[in-house]
Amino acid sequence: MNIGIVLAAGEGTRMKSKKPKVVHSICGKPLIFYVLDAASKAGVDKNVIIIGHGKEEVVDCVKGEKVHFAEQPTYDGAPYGTGFAVMQAIDYINDDDNVVILCGDTPLIESTTIKKLMNFHKNENNHATVLTAKLENPSGYGRIIKNKLNEIEKIVEQKDATEEEKSINEINSGFYCFRGRELKLGLEKITNDNLQNEYYLTDVIEVLSNEGYNVKALAFNDPSQLHGINSRDQLAKAEGIMRNKINKEHMINGVSFINPESTYIDPSVKIGKDTIIYPNVYLEKDTVIGEDCIIRSNSRIVDSVIENNVEIEASLIESSFVGKNCHIGPFAHLRPAVKLGNNVKIGNFVEVKKSTIKDNSKASHLAYIGDADIGESVNIGCGVIFVNYNGQIKSRSVIHDNAFIGSNSNIVAPVEVAKWGYVAAGSTITKDVGEGDLSIERAQQVNIPGWVERKGLKKDK
Repeated sequence: MNIGIVLAAGEGTRMKSKKPKVVHSICGKPLIFYVLDAASKAGVDKNVIIIGHGKEEVVDCVKGEKVHFAEQPTYDGAPYGTGFAVMQAIDYINDDDNVVILCGDTPLIESTTIKKLMNFHKNENNHATVLTAKLENPSGYGRIIKNKLNEIEKIVEQKDATEEEKSINEINSGFYCFRGRELKLGLEKITNDNLQNEYYLTDVIEVLSNEGYNVKALAFNDPSQLHGINSRDQLAKAEGIMRNKINKEHMINGVSFINPESTYIDPSVKIGKDTIIYPNVYLEKDTVIGEDCIIRSNSRIVDSVIENNVEIEASLIESSFVGKNCHIGPFAHLRPAVKLGNNVKIGNFVEVKKSTIKDNSKASHLAYIGDADIGESVNIGCGVIFVNYNGQIKSRSVIHDNAFIGSNSNIVAPVEVAKWGYVAAGSTITKDVGEGDLSIERAQQVNIPGWVERKGLKKDK
């Protein structure tokens, strides 16, 4: 069985955060999820997460995922180090398992890289395999020390390295593959006799090498995948790399970006070909955008489905469905549970909440539509308010096909306007309107001659 051990117990003090660093996000997705997803796609059968600092938040973050947890003690004076962390997962490891060690704060690692590591380990019949890379500036990384046969003798941490060892530019990525039996054997023999008083996982490599086990390095040439997140600066850099990767993939698939550097798309978003994305657009969670759409600047779409040939301008759409050939915005807001049919217009400063609006209907400006079911070819005039809340309960209104709701009208739920029902401008409707009826509810206009002069309000200029 292929076992993945994901190290996620660190406090991440340089993040200056109340949250564990592995639950911080890039491109809308927690760091640890990138690692778990990559491992699963690579063929890891079981993932064990090592938790410690902020363990409750880490467990809650991955709730619903098929993972196991092993807790690393974090009390004052408790042992520390990557080796000690892996020791906590011993009960999950069988002798004949292949065990991949992964870092929960490395979101850029790809499944293909993990797969190559596992395959190399198996094909070479290794007892331990280290994923390595060569860097122009290896500062901060453990150095790979090899013998004349190009086999790994040991890994020396930066803090324990001599000046000669620091000059080596082949570094330890922090990703390993072990055979279960040899990993357990090595963990039993390591000590914390070093400057940091930590149990280093890297010392397992030296133990196995000294005892004649087969220990090799797999070098790869994409150091960007190794970026661990230890600070807000590194978090931002990883976000930039991931965003560029996501946007590039969409462009390969036929999506146009006016300025990819200022477009923000979560990894789970899907976009159809010949859609154009303008700058400063945010597409989040499981949003799906159809073909031939135009998403203009300052739009944010969250967990929504947008069908083909839709144009959206400077608007917020949340957990909603937008049919074909619709026009949304500018400055419109579709709150959760909105469903628009085809060829619907939601214009300037229109807010829609928990409502269905069928084909060819429109609310062109300055309206609030809440808890309503609106039929086909309905006109919602400027300033119309669907009054859906009486202070205790919310009620729904129904507007049937071809109805006309005049400007500055209030529809006080629950109200039903039948087909071809007309509501005159300025009316407050509290009763149902019949089919083909005109409903007017407003006081009769009264003009009082000379009123301004009698009140002394008229001033000579």
